[in-house]
Amino acid sequence: MLDPVWLRSFLTVAETGGFTEAARRLCIGQSTVSQHVRRLEQVTGRQLFVRDTHSVMLTGDGEALIGFARNILDQERLAMSYFARPELRGKVRLGVCEDLVLGHLPVTLQRFRETYPLVDLELTVELSSVLHDRLAAGGLDLVLAKRRTEADGHLLWREPLVWVGRPGLRLAKDEPVPLVLYPEPSLTRARALEALRAWGLQWRIGCWSDRLNGLRAAALAGLGVAVFARSVVPEGLVPVEADLPPLAEVDFAVLGGRRAGHGPAAALTQLITTARWP
Repeated sequence: MLDPVWLRSFLTVAETGGFTEAARRLCIGQSTVSQHVRRLEQVTGRQLFVRDTHSVMLTGDGEALIGFARNILDQERLAMSYFARPELRGKVRLGVCEDLVLGHLPVTLQRFRETYPLVDLELTVELSSVLHDRLAAGGLDLVLAKRRTEADGHLLWREPLVWVGRPGLRLAKDEPVPLVLYPEPSLTRARALEALRAWGLQWRIGCWSDRLNGLRAAALAGLGVAVFARSVVPEGLVPVEADLPPLAEVDFAVLGGRRAGHGPAAALTQLITTARWP
């Protein structure tokens, strides 16, 4: 067995270039350091250092052992860190907007469960504006959604909205633009209608649904054009080739309630803010 204590002495000798300096750094006797190295040589059956009265040099086998020793000690530190931490328990009430449920959310939740297996999660999926209101009322601990103003929460990423529809969709030039949208108070809906008004275009609501799969089904059926952030466009929908106004960008952010600064909610906030987003 490669005892981590022996390996630590071995690495320190290799780093300092001598047994005396290694003993001083480790705050143990030189004879103890020598004994650790000697036991490693016995276990491996290899000479690890070439010694003379003036220097200590690693052998080829000693060089090879350095990588193994560092890996073993790194794993030991990780294990001790894992088991030394207090087990986090409790519940987090997380609200997530419809757009993120199928795309970005599962990987983040998987990491949270693996890291904090004793924390229960209460997941609410709704429109971003609805989640903002529930957070303000104390019904949620965290919200991962589009933000209404730049003062809301911690920005995760910003990206443009895009007009999308089924492949090959063509819009009649002299007719109102058929739309497939979330209901009010959807932020995406508001941005789309603002853009159409700015261009003086007429529209009609071909279909509305408060669920992402409902919008996807309606758009794939050709009931109209939908609006999504570029990274969350549902499968099967493509950008619409039509003379439509450019859309504003949208911000995705994490917002915290009264309990977000400690316990499970703080742990989930940290994981969300350090995750890789588009």
